[in-house]
Amino acid sequence: MYDHLFSGITIKDLTLKNRLTMAPLYLGYAEEGGTVSNQLLAHYRLMASSGVAMVVVENATVDHPDGSGSNRTLRADTDENLDGLKQLAATIKQEGALACLQINHAGRFAHATQEPLAPSGVKTFGRIPRTLEHGEIDRIIEKYAGAAARVKSAGFDMVELHGGTGYLLSQFLSPRTNHRTDKYGGVLENRRRFALAVLARVKETVDAFPVGYRFLADEWLPDGFKLEESRQFAKNLDQAGIDYISVMGGTYESFFLPEIVEKSKLEGYMLNLAAEIRGEIDVPVIAAGRFATGAFSDQAISQGKTDLIGLARVLWADPEWPKKVRDGREADIIHCKPDCPDGGACMQMVMKGRPAICVEWPKEKMKEWKGKFD
Repeated sequence: MYDHLFSGITIKDLTLKNRLTMAPLYLGYAEEGGTVSNQLLAHYRLMASSGVAMVVVENATVDHPDGSGSNRTLRADTDENLDGLKQLAATIKQEGALACLQINHAGRFAHATQEPLAPSGVKTFGRIPRTLEHGEIDRIIEKYAGAAARVKSAGFDMVELHGGTGYLLSQFLSPRTNHRTDKYGGVLENRRRFALAVLARVKETVDAFPVGYRFLADEWLPDGFKLEESRQFAKNLDQAGIDYISVMGGTYESFFLPEIVEKSKLEGYMLNLAAEIRGEIDVPVIAAGRFATGAFSDQAISQGKTDLIGLARVLWADPEWPKKVRDGREADIIHCKPDCPDGGACMQMVMKGRPAICVEWPKEKMKEWKGKFD
């Protein structure tokens, strides 16, 4: 059953035992200040033991506090956090999964600083970020490279650049948030310059170490970055030597729009984006977005719409999902429910700065995890 879903695949020179990955999911489990906590280790130990082939750890900042989404965002910008990252990588790999760490600069969505930085001063939830100067852009490119070197040194198997969710890499790409008139603004050839420079510098720094990209295919905003341009950018990444592309849609400014909330209740609601991008490139594509059943996931691969499946809240709600699907026990799955209120109770918790728990968990597990943060 589900021969496609449980077949192997290679990314660069690494073999994944099946087509299931954990997509990055911020839950607020790191300590204040972005250090690795016992709760974070316990969480990722559980995710890695689920049976997925690869775990992609949530975004770690390349530049604190300017690039940190919150005070609980992991840090990859300092050697002081290297021992914790080493422990995190080892914990994942000990459970039989490949370990990948996503690195990020939040740009205009940085909430750990009073003065966020961005390509242009576009108002963001009541704040106007400061426009980046050329010297600052060059410095941030080096920050990405330094963070990627730490990921490699910590023992992870891959590093992923976070170009999704409306963070800095995608802020440069979007005509909505990039109003620059210099070499970084205007036509797509200029707006893509920063992201491609980051990729080039990272690859130069980590050599043959695999580098993936979390890819924003469509902002789902009228004046935002859309498929017409993202298809071309995907080709650019492929030509520049990216090793996989993990496709998603939407940003913090579109996630809570009524039509997007309704869309997100559908199984595989971002699969069409992945299929569009997969048709343009030769490297593996990861699709995410509520892959609730084995049948739907297997069919997505068999039909050539994606190469891998990224499970985020689905896996967090039930870490036994891969095993239950493989063993024909899908009726026993604890599902992340589409009608969870207000865009998801877990998202509401992290938006308020609180560590998240899943309201679908058994009461015993909810009590156990609440106790970890008391």
